[in-house]
Amino acid sequence: MSKLWGGRFTKETNKLVEEFTASIEFDQQLANEDIEGSLAHVQMLGECNIIPQEDAEMIKEGLLRIQKKIASGEVQFSVEHEDIHMNIEKLLIEEVGPVGGKLHTGRSRNDQVATDMHLYLRTKTEKIIQYVNDVQEALLLQAKEHVETILPGYTHLQRAQPVSFAHHLLAYFWMFQRDKERLQDSLTRINVLPLGAGALAGTTFPIDRERVAEILGFDGIYPNSMDAVSDRDFILEFLSSASIVMTHISRLSEELVIWSSQEFQFVELDDSFCTGSSIMPQKKNPDVPELLRAKTGRVYGDLFGLLTVLKGLPLAYNKDMQEDKEGMFDTVKTLEGSLTLLAPMIETMTVKKENMYQAVKEDFSNATDIADYLVTKGLPFREAHEVIGKIVLYAIQQEKYLVNLTLDEYKQFHSYFEEDIYETLDPRQVVAARKSTGGTSQDQVRQQIALAEEKIK
Repeated sequence: MSKLWGGRFTKETNKLVEEFTASIEFDQQLANEDIEGSLAHVQMLGECNIIPQEDAEMIKEGLLRIQKKIASGEVQFSVEHEDIHMNIEKLLIEEVGPVGGKLHTGRSRNDQVATDMHLYLRTKTEKIIQYVNDVQEALLLQAKEHVETILPGYTHLQRAQPVSFAHHLLAYFWMFQRDKERLQDSLTRINVLPLGAGALAGTTFPIDRERVAEILGFDGIYPNSMDAVSDRDFILEFLSSASIVMTHISRLSEELVIWSSQEFQFVELDDSFCTGSSIMPQKKNPDVPELLRAKTGRVYGDLFGLLTVLKGLPLAYNKDMQEDKEGMFDTVKTLEGSLTLLAPMIETMTVKKENMYQAVKEDFSNATDIADYLVTKGLPFREAHEVIGKIVLYAIQQEKYLVNLTLDEYKQFHSYFEEDIYETLDPRQVVAARKSTGGTSQDQVRQQIALAEEKIK
């Protein structure tokens, strides 16, 4: 069967070339967007009297019937027709006859596919924003329950200072808030219409691009036809934002893996988010957060793949750009799956607050507060820092923690120490004392929760 574009050719396409260049295997995911774009385009063609109104109505009805058939699984797409655009056009001609060929008046597959991807990413980005929001709600739910729960805070994965567990969780809340804002901002670039740019130079027909934008709910149109068909920045931006989201998912997943280990025992993940071992019956493996970590690299790969495709392309459209879709589809699927698993996993995890508190009682994470204690007594911080360093070394050598040292032992290092040092050493006091804005004190954390609730709304 001859191609819809085959008039200039004297030979049939080599079957291997046909299979190699066809994109229908993956771009059939754009079927609904392709039809939505075509419905708007044909409505405009009829309104502008570029084609007869009755032809526009016939094409519209045909497209709607095809849309229903695709949704019900009745349609089999063909590699012979290369891509989703040609497959649907072929189906349309079969449905309504030769008049279906008028649909392509005033447009090219170049601006058509770009429009499809704008429509697709607009819908998916809005859904992903909601999925990020769901993760934030799960974090906020746990944070509200654990304002008073204290665990060791770490730097370099070494015990640093005790913090509220809610404070730790809220750090991820704000990461995801920035992710959400990035995605929301990207809609400004996504929601621009390329249709009407033609192959690269516009069209001789008196089309109304603004009318198509209005019908499809776009905020505006590309002012340059060459940019319209060659721009994939909006996909790059999405992939970049998605990569950052996955970075945050991976960091949180790493902590869940560590925290749920026998060595830490800070949290226990719900059984429904873990698996067992085929040989070791005692095992409860945190497979979900482990896979979330791993899938981050997959999304990075999609971003770097498209960056590499685009880096040396001249204007305007090139067949290389067919490689823009699979990575986009893969990232959407990976991100949606990751976020929809992460939210309930956080919400259902058990927090072992007694283990967390025991951990902060058996370390030196209150050392900074002793230095601050000496500063309030009049000692310069650098001198105080040296004094406490020597005390910590002494305690390690004596196999004691700071709270176990006697007042006489403290006074060996400086005369400023008094009985009130033991109030300063209490982990609850260490946390409560950090009242600076954004700090980990309970009052500050509660203010942070209130602010987070406003962001969720």
